[in-house]
Amino acid sequence: MSWLNLKIPPPAVGVLVALLMWLVAPLGPPLPLAPQTAWTAALVFVAVGLSVDFLGLLSFRAARTTINPMRPQRSAVLVTGGIYRVTRNPMYLGMCSLLLGWAAWLSALAPLAGPPLFIAYMTRFQIRPEEEVLSKIFGAEYERYCTRVRRWL
Repeated sequence: MSWLNLKIPPPAVGVLVALLMWLVAPLGPPLPLAPQTAWTAALVFVAVGLSVDFLGLLSFRAARTTINPMRPQRSAVLVTGGIYRVTRNPMYLGMCSLLLGWAAWLSALAPLAGPPLFIAYMTRFQIRPEEEVLSKIFGAEYERYCTRVRRWL
């Protein structure tokens, strides 16, 4: 299934997973949380997700390198500072946090399958292919970075 490598833009994957979560929400039992707790959790996850996404975007802009995840071969600089000291994939991590917020907002257990599905898809069809390209471009520097910083968290 390598034909899916780097083919679907990550935000589109996030939207598709969010739609799937919404469709399955009526199937599962409700979250065992008070509505106010679920809403608060949703807001916290969304705030964290947007912040992490924004910090990743700022780091790429500051380095003047491409933010296009479909074309990692256009990377001009290996970004390792800022939020990239904590995670190699802050924008995908931010999207995952947004999906967790969406699951909390939907207040059902079935949508909680969405974030792990997103992580599995992104790791297989987006992140690993990106890593192969970045390894070819940046060589040992990228390999050292990978030993210091985890893929997700």
